[in-house]
Amino acid sequence: MGKLFGTDGIRGQVNEYPMLPDLALRLGLAAGTIFQKEGGRRHKVVVGKDTRLSGYIFETALTAGFCAAGLDVYQVGPLPTPAIAYITRNMRADLGVVISASHNPFQDNGIKFFDADGYKLPDQLEDHITELVLDKDWKCPFPPSGAVGRAARINDALGRYIVSIKNSFPENLDLAGMRVALDCANGAAYKVAPLALEELGAEVFSLGVNPDGRNINHLCGSLCPEVVAAQVKTCRADLGIALDGDADRVILVDENGKILNGDQILALCALDLLRRDKLPGRKLAGTVMSNLGLEIFMREQGGELVRTPVGDRYVAEAMREQDIRLGGEQSGHLIFTDYGTTGDGLLAALQVLRIMRENGKKLSELAGLLREFPQVIINVPVRKRVPLKQCPAIADALAETEKILEGRGRVFLRYSGTEPLLRIMLEGDDENEVRNLAENLARTAREELL
Repeated sequence: MGKLFGTDGIRGQVNEYPMLPDLALRLGLAAGTIFQKEGGRRHKVVVGKDTRLSGYIFETALTAGFCAAGLDVYQVGPLPTPAIAYITRNMRADLGVVISASHNPFQDNGIKFFDADGYKLPDQLEDHITELVLDKDWKCPFPPSGAVGRAARINDALGRYIVSIKNSFPENLDLAGMRVALDCANGAAYKVAPLALEELGAEVFSLGVNPDGRNINHLCGSLCPEVVAAQVKTCRADLGIALDGDADRVILVDENGKILNGDQILALCALDLLRRDKLPGRKLAGTVMSNLGLEIFMREQGGELVRTPVGDRYVAEAMREQDIRLGGEQSGHLIFTDYGTTGDGLLAALQVLRIMRENGKKLSELAGLLREFPQVIINVPVRKRVPLKQCPAIADALAETEKILEGRGRVFLRYSGTEPLLRIMLEGDDENEVRNLAENLARTAREELL
């Protein structure tokens, strides 16, 4: 069986496999068939997207597939990924679908699913969908013509999500007097994020709120936090918020223009929860890419960093299994299970604003909790994902690097789940040494995989 799903759904360049309209139609038929339950009731699916030009293609194709399979489709238009997860639960839908390639450029798009509880699908269910989609002999068990689904627009979805976001912020607090620089990456949060912050009383200086279908993530958002950092200084803001295209990740900037990544935000929020005795088992969920400094920080607090494979879906799974209330990734996916089921950049920013308000301190006074180890990440383009154990030269180079760093750092290699890349990550106490070792590994990988 071929593979369609990566670490965050299906993703690729538009009008190239797998991001083809006919495959999306078949995906709607397959998922629509699988997610119908017994009981004779109508089945519902919520479909949302970001601001990419190609969103119309896949929204239409998926809707056709779902309706033909007998599901009623509720389209919500451009909304953040976490908003779709919330609306799916809120409407008691059977399935939620997000059409987005997250932080990728506009030429790419993707499709990811949420179950009725707002969680990303497990591997087994994605494999089942893939099996049906790629099986040339599978034919959808079409319902009678009178039982096909309907499609409708939900016009109040944005308001529903704003209410849910504001409910995560204490009723006795507001953001009056606070100046916030906000970069929405010309993506899915371009309407909802400024409105939510303004309704809480903040003065918002917005960037990346004029999407044209092609400028999503282009020199803006969480991939370019220096843009909002400059806005912070220009506007004398108290905080800078940089979201990505589907707003499920965030990078923050303090009042001095210093950039805080996901690990640093996690440390700040974990300490707040620990002090309030709201972190069960004193556990924080991260990934194999989380900085060693975060692991040491949690140990110093009498806690533990639970590492998972890369991908916020795996972080969320570990959090559900071990009752962990906070988790995330260095890239800015942060999950607060008291308020949501998936990474939510706006929600994470509001939690930091709450901590600032409750403590009466600037972000620079609260942050800086980690002694971050120098970390070098190199992305090597690959033609195909050859198992690394089958590449003796890479295996030997990896073993030699691990021997050099033993007791002083880490090395980790993995294929990207969303792009044709091999990601090489090294950590250690000497930045020059780490960089040289990473470049040597990357050179070997290029020779073997290009």
